[in-house]
Amino acid sequence: MSIPNTPNTRRSFLGKALWLVPLASLQACDLPSGTAASPEGRAGPPGPTGANYVPVFLSKSEWAFVAAMSDRLIPSDAMGPGAVEAGVPEFVDRQMETPYAHGALWYMQGPFMAAAPEMGYQLKLVPRDIVRLGIAAANDACQRQFKKHFAELDHTRQEAFMRALQQGELALADVPAKLFFGFMLQITREGFFSDPIHGGNRNMVGWKLLGFPGARADFMDFANQNGAKYPMPPVSIGDANPKA
Repeated sequence: MSIPNTPNTRRSFLGKALWLVPLASLQACDLPSGTAASPEGRAGPPGPTGANYVPVFLSKSEWAFVAAMSDRLIPSDAMGPGAVEAGVPEFVDRQMETPYAHGALWYMQGPFMAAAPEMGYQLKLVPRDIVRLGIAAANDACQRQFKKHFAELDHTRQEAFMRALQQGELALADVPAKLFFGFMLQITREGFFSDPIHGGNRNMVGWKLLGFPGARADFMDFANQNGAKYPMPPVSIGDANPKA
């Protein structure tokens, strides 16, 4: 999929793509787990969120990369806040400390080999490896070409570099470029539309963009009101006392 050039087109594309691709598809089956898998993978780092959040998995340069790339994938614009404002970097960092990111949910025995796409993911890399190795390789490629890391480039060069990743025009060390781009696109999307309890979708900006009601337990008062606009604000799983 290409990256549209204008923010409004990009935001429109994001909303349409959400309904075409299940948010949990990447976590459920697309990627395998590989080396360094931890059977007891943690459920996510505790502690403060938002401005006071301290990354647990991502290093300073990795955090900057994730923030820069997610900002280009879902930029803030006239329609609302973007990925950074929605807390996507925090979501990504927290996800890297889950059983999913450690590869604990997959069968991960060799052999690892090239295979047809319908055979599914065949690499030995777990999501944590894809993020860590992919960021390092991408920054090395930027350093060779621009003498700067990805986060230090202007937006035009960042988007051109991302397009090259997406189209597989770059040869990254350790991680296929198209796989890395697809992973970062998917996890950015997930962070923007996840329940805020996971660190992303701060202030439920993703849900408000789509008009999604969230985790309300009862919709009986609004059943059979075809075409009527749902009047209630979205509710997170963590909302003990949702507003009426």
